[in-house]
Amino acid sequence: MGSDVSKNKKEGPTAPRRLSHGFLSNMGVSMAHRLGHSAVFSQPVGLDDRLPAPGLMLAPEDNAGTSDTDRTPPAYISVFLPEFPHRKFPGQEHFQILGLIAKGSYGPIIKVKDIFKEKIYAVKVLPKSEILKHGVLEQSKEEVIIQQQLKHPFIHNLQDCWQTQRNLFIMCDYCGTGDLYTYWLLKGRFGEDEVRLFAAELGSALGFLHDMGIIHRDIKMENILLSDQGHLRLSDFGLSHRLKRGGRAFTICGTIQYMAPEVLSGGPYNHASDWWSLGIMLFSLVTGEFPVPAEPDHSTMLKKVREFPYVLPNSFSSALILLLTELLCKNPVSRLRNLECFKMQAFFRGTSFDPHILQKTPVEFILELRTHPDWAAKARRGLSLDYFDNFDCDKILHSPTTPSELSPTLANMDLSRDTEQTCKA
Repeated sequence: MGSDVSKNKKEGPTAPRRLSHGFLSNMGVSMAHRLGHSAVFSQPVGLDDRLPAPGLMLAPEDNAGTSDTDRTPPAYISVFLPEFPHRKFPGQEHFQILGLIAKGSYGPIIKVKDIFKEKIYAVKVLPKSEILKHGVLEQSKEEVIIQQQLKHPFIHNLQDCWQTQRNLFIMCDYCGTGDLYTYWLLKGRFGEDEVRLFAAELGSALGFLHDMGIIHRDIKMENILLSDQGHLRLSDFGLSHRLKRGGRAFTICGTIQYMAPEVLSGGPYNHASDWWSLGIMLFSLVTGEFPVPAEPDHSTMLKKVREFPYVLPNSFSSALILLLTELLCKNPVSRLRNLECFKMQAFFRGTSFDPHILQKTPVEFILELRTHPDWAAKARRGLSLDYFDNFDCDKILHSPTTPSELSPTLANMDLSRDTEQTCKA
């Protein structure tokens, strides 16, 4: 999760547009333009595949610890179990709410300080009524299941998740340096040496993800958060899907300017589509503009993508041109689509892919841009400061004490698991 700003309309080059409802589509702080309404769910998961929630053990819910441990919880609690344990939001003696980070797709992202650990986190607050209304219950669970398995230096860490009567909470590391998109807006274009570092770090993250059998499906600058030292953290797994080697997916989802032709056409597609998205990102970083401007629908976008040559000017090095040519190959079978082949590219000659070596030195050009006087304005994407100043944390976090105080969506829920919508991705 990102810095204390929200994303809305992009200033400068055409804003990327995202299809479908990603549960944490704004994990960094983005507010992407919605062009479609196709729900993105993952296949149902067996309990044996689910890992226990990691991270902080927070204060128990008011009724936790009672002798009536066998009592069946209400539907508005049980339907979100076991991925979201039931407990109350930590009190002021534990968590200090520092303010609003951003406005997400379904609720706010707030900045909190764990007083005991003296660490700052970003907490996504998701009203249950919104999750059910938009039909993303299974998707929200799948995202948490996936992110609990991902421990990598260049992947944004999930710290904890839980539920109260009204809300779901997802807590991640706080990335106060912001996202790569903000720095692209400030700088316009990056040099080849600068892009080489981005490519090595993100390529390492993608290789790890794919080895874990996970396809991200929304690689873009807004989902690349930056550490205090300026290194990358891949975030937002709201559209991610578990896909084994040789598996195929068919859902049209992602951000339209970054979507591979096989995704735009409705599949089948696989992990190779993430490498295409990486190629689009690198192309945009070095040229200062997207190769193909966003179109209002995926059919028109597909036609433009199939026609565009994706050729860099001769002013760029032959090694960079070769790398992008192989990443932006329209046939996924012939595309550069794994980390080992990626590392062997001439563009990376002499570059270490060891995360410890890559992170040893601060990224000075990022840290210098962080002090740019226009940084806050670019990161806000046009949202007024009044929105942040008038934000009422207490109102958002208030949890009703009786079912009658819940929204009708929750209060009238049937105990049946039929309320959970599932469909194959």
